[in-house]
Amino acid sequence: MYKIIYICLITVFLKGSSSAASNQQQPDPKKLELTWKVYQNNYLGKEQTLNSLSIRNTGAENFPALGWKIYFNYGKRTTAIAGNDAFTISHINGGLYTLTPGKSFAGLPAGQQIEWKYLSNSWVVNESEAPQGFYLVWDNAPSVGIALNAPVISAPDERRMERYKGDKELTQEQLFVLNERGRKSNPLASSNGAELLSAGKIFPKPLYYKETAGYYILNPSSKIYADQNFSTEEGLLSDDLKVIFGKKPGVSSGSSAAAIILKKDTALRKDEYKLSVSAAGVVISGRGAREIHYGLQSLKVLIEPEVYAAAFKQKTVRLKCVEVQDRPAFAFRGVMLDVARNFQPKQEILKLIDLLSLYKLTTLHLHLNDDEGWRVQIKSLPELTDIGSKRGHTVDEQDKLIPSYGSGPMAGVNSGTGFYSREDFIDILKYAAQRHISVIPEIETPGHARAAIVSMQARYRKFMKSGDTLKAREYLLRDEIDTSVYRSVQQWNDHVIDVSMPSVYHFLETVSNELIDMYQQAGAPLETIHFGGDEVPAGVWTGSPAVNAFKAVHPEIRQPADLWNYFFGRLCAMLGKKGLYLSGWEETALRKSPENPRRWQPNPLFLDQNFHVNVWNNMSGNEDLAYRLANSGYKVILSFVTNFYFDMAYTRKFDEPGFNWGGLIDLEQSFKFIPFDYLRNQRTDYINKPLPKSMLAAFEHLTAAGQKNIAGIQGLLWTETVQTPERLEYMYLPRLLALSERAWSASPAWVAEKDTVRAGSAYVKDWSRFTCSVSREMKRLDHYSGGYQYRVPTPAVRIRGNKAEANTDLPGFQIRYTTDGSVPDVHSRLYLKPLSKSENLRFRAFNTLGRGGKVTAGAAGE
Repeated sequence: MYKIIYICLITVFLKGSSSAASNQQQPDPKKLELTWKVYQNNYLGKEQTLNSLSIRNTGAENFPALGWKIYFNYGKRTTAIAGNDAFTISHINGGLYTLTPGKSFAGLPAGQQIEWKYLSNSWVVNESEAPQGFYLVWDNAPSVGIALNAPVISAPDERRMERYKGDKELTQEQLFVLNERGRKSNPLASSNGAELLSAGKIFPKPLYYKETAGYYILNPSSKIYADQNFSTEEGLLSDDLKVIFGKKPGVSSGSSAAAIILKKDTALRKDEYKLSVSAAGVVISGRGAREIHYGLQSLKVLIEPEVYAAAFKQKTVRLKCVEVQDRPAFAFRGVMLDVARNFQPKQEILKLIDLLSLYKLTTLHLHLNDDEGWRVQIKSLPELTDIGSKRGHTVDEQDKLIPSYGSGPMAGVNSGTGFYSREDFIDILKYAAQRHISVIPEIETPGHARAAIVSMQARYRKFMKSGDTLKAREYLLRDEIDTSVYRSVQQWNDHVIDVSMPSVYHFLETVSNELIDMYQQAGAPLETIHFGGDEVPAGVWTGSPAVNAFKAVHPEIRQPADLWNYFFGRLCAMLGKKGLYLSGWEETALRKSPENPRRWQPNPLFLDQNFHVNVWNNMSGNEDLAYRLANSGYKVILSFVTNFYFDMAYTRKFDEPGFNWGGLIDLEQSFKFIPFDYLRNQRTDYINKPLPKSMLAAFEHLTAAGQKNIAGIQGLLWTETVQTPERLEYMYLPRLLALSERAWSASPAWVAEKDTVRAGSAYVKDWSRFTCSVSREMKRLDHYSGGYQYRVPTPAVRIRGNKAEANTDLPGFQIRYTTDGSVPDVHSRLYLKPLSKSENLRFRAFNTLGRGGKVTAGAAGE
């Protein structure tokens, strides 16, 4: 789960508001220009960064010395530099801070600028760690926030961005060489758009694939025949072919006249399908609807990507004759999407489901609530969405939550606000079920629950005002007079549910019952509810009167860990009565080691309760945690931060979005993952420092019994830095394709090969095959389901003598260049051969639609 704080700077100003108590006209806050700058990582030899925030007054009026505050969210804890007292910074809660005039601030004259330097904990790697969403509040109008212009982000001096002594990223030349692997033996995988060669055109790589002579030609008159119980699959195929041909194909009354036959075959295994394309037509076989669905997805990716570029215009579609027999490596193949931190509209969820379906994933895990938002309507508890789904400036949080992640002062204007109505959620469930995607709802507890806590506190105050004490306390989630002192990783100090209170269980059962009812209304499968369970900070419950009263009648509860066991025991029992099992983050199955409090160990209490746990933590001494849990008997879903957290940045470039606390995750970092022997590839920490040999030797490896408990693999996208659908798609594509490959395809030959030289050679061959397949699929995704805004690769540049060469990690993208230092566009010259080195040389890759990626300088290899 997500482990590092992200904060947003928010600034709101009120100009001439009628609600202002003062008659004095105030200067226009929009005339303030903000600039954020990073001076140095590892400042003074410590894990901290020297930053600054500059404010320039571009207006004609002087800005006053007193009477205002600038609010902002920021993901790091800050410390003012001694003697730098122009401003005072104060932490409000979570990532929300205020900046107020300090002792030496005498106002800001028109045309003048002031720079305020400060320290932040940890390191800065890219611009995603910048403050955002500034807003100003005048002291005489405390309920009104005025949004400021977004800050200018000043590019740092890269020589001062080392996180520690000797910290080096890969050079451009090293990246170029990595990109060239396998290209000489696979010349059609060139960088400049040649036809892509892969070991078969079906993706993810099937278990058995053989091309046979000839092609079968589909046309608008082609008909489909489906055996009984495959009508949904037949209908979806008809919809797909309508996109291509402009009309739905006919339905045949018998198989003899059909171009595509969907055939039941009970001799095949569960999840196994056959696809046969011959001169006679297409036959897809499987024992059930799910298996037929998998075969249909293989048929769709067998169609050349260019067909989707000319939707509704095709007269014929040529299919290569093939024989395919295939089944998945893992039964659980999922993606978790956080819609709590930043909301994503229903249509974007449906697009993600289309993608999961096409690449044969099984599960969409929706993180529906967190400290910063509650995103699904529960009709019996309207406060959850009336209050908990909105963020904006507020003095009491009676109508909305405080701003987070740059959402700013106004509710309803961006992704800080939003929720799925009951009808929306049922639509999502129906859409997913038709495509054999299970949706796991996550209700995060007991930590990361502030949106729910604040909503129920607002409900409490409303009913207390009317004198209805019983109704006020019915769903209360936190003792109003709790004096516990704590601060979470994300800097919240009041975000943990008090698990000693009976009203908590009434709340969770009410929410669970409404969720279950929505699934029943949708006709969608539901086997589990995910109840979170991660990142509960030390110090919770220690000052709770409710906990002290609870202990008095429960002598077995002696410490917070005992409350943890009590809480998840009750949730497990509640779900069991409803025919469901409990899912959670790894902490739900752990307890602290008595010998080493920093090390986690499996909790024997829930071993026989069918807990399914997402293990995200493979860092900081817990690299083998997933295997220890699986070996002990827990069902484990591999959800590793260092391989499958798609909110991490792809590369260490200042303009590359995403976090880095779990490392940098490029496409290969996901591809090279070995599910049953991942320790083989994990020899360094998240900043590439070698792990001690003693630690490596002490790691617990997966046993034969433990292997049976690896339920599957999941990719995860937390959305602290993801505020738009375009950014969402950029972050999960193309990395989601590596997840699909690892979760579906059989273990590749290089995993079993003992000889390191042969293993290396096999790996390079497989990587070349995979990158060609990904490039082919990117061309499809330019148009499929309306098109996806995936990440276009960034060129690497190698300098040899006086020449500059460029390539990308994925073949098939055009590289264009300029020689005057300008940003290349789709009309710039096409790169075809090495060019004369120049400081003004710029390279940029483009997809088939002419959408460009990030720019690389031509002299970068020097």
